[in-house]
Amino acid sequence: MDTEMPEIGKISPQIFQELIFPRLGAHSDSVLVGPQHGVDVGIAEIGGKAMSFTTDPVFIVPQYGWERAAWFAIHILLSDSVTSGLRPRFLSIDLNLPMRMTREQLEIIWMVIDRECARIGVNIITGHTGRYENCEYPMVGGATVIGVGDLNEYVNPGFAQEGDKIILTKGPAIEASGIFATMFPGLIEKKLGTSFAKKAQEIFYKMSVVEDGMTAVTVGVRDNGVTSMHDATECGIWGALYEVAQAARLGVRVEKEKIPVEDCVPEICRLFGIDPFTSISEGTLLLSCRPHKADMVVNILRQKGIRCSIVGELTKATEGMVLIENGREKELKHPLVDPFWRAFYDAAEKYKE
Repeated sequence: MDTEMPEIGKISPQIFQELIFPRLGAHSDSVLVGPQHGVDVGIAEIGGKAMSFTTDPVFIVPQYGWERAAWFAIHILLSDSVTSGLRPRFLSIDLNLPMRMTREQLEIIWMVIDRECARIGVNIITGHTGRYENCEYPMVGGATVIGVGDLNEYVNPGFAQEGDKIILTKGPAIEASGIFATMFPGLIEKKLGTSFAKKAQEIFYKMSVVEDGMTAVTVGVRDNGVTSMHDATECGIWGALYEVAQAARLGVRVEKEKIPVEDCVPEICRLFGIDPFTSISEGTLLLSCRPHKADMVVNILRQKGIRCSIVGELTKATEGMVLIENGREKELKHPLVDPFWRAFYDAAEKYKE
């Protein structure tokens, strides 16, 4: 096996820089934000407007139950889009469905996708739907979300500056914990108790940053507020912090003890033997913000019932990536490999419910 390629999950920053980034097709002056490792959204100027583009797999997990599976699938797509600062407006979706999917199952999935898109204001503009041999869950297609706004409304790490405050919502391992709680309720109940298992089920619907992102930018953007946003997906909070600082060409200084932690997350991560801070955490929004608006962003998020706090700040690039833990400074490194996937597949093999 090529030692530079990950065992599973996203490619490393090194592979991206060496293999993907130098080969981006034709050049266009209308591209305002092109591909960057750690940046979820591309932005182009079209007709005097800023348009954001983000593409991800359509990720359907039948074991969640069809309704929850569809909710999760559409919120993964929309969560990346809102990190542009622009409201998502259009969805192009390709469904390459397994042969065993029934009409009734597809109907549930599509009704939920339609419901969530209508609620958020997204028009499904085009797509492709079919059943095919050799297509299997959970990767059953792909989709692109397009956001639209004024040219002064989008955010990107390029707008971040030294001294910007870093705000985190919800905390580590939201997705990892939500998936474990949904997939292994019997094991969690046996090991941690019935009331704990019931409460852990609430984490599932926290696996979205749509409301977090759309709420944060109402305070203002760029010099008047939020400068960048990033959802902490693979490699978790440590990976997301590293990626944002790298994309902004800045350093970062963060205090671990200030990071919020949702109920049940530490116990679930211990049970499955993963480090919560390096584990996949869809639902955790990392944003940078001008210092004079940071408290306002925190307050408006908390008014929506979203747990959050100021956890650090961006610094000069020469100061590097610094993590403060128990009063001691150490280098913040990109985890490269997310521990969730191996733990999940191992648990699925060992604890079949």
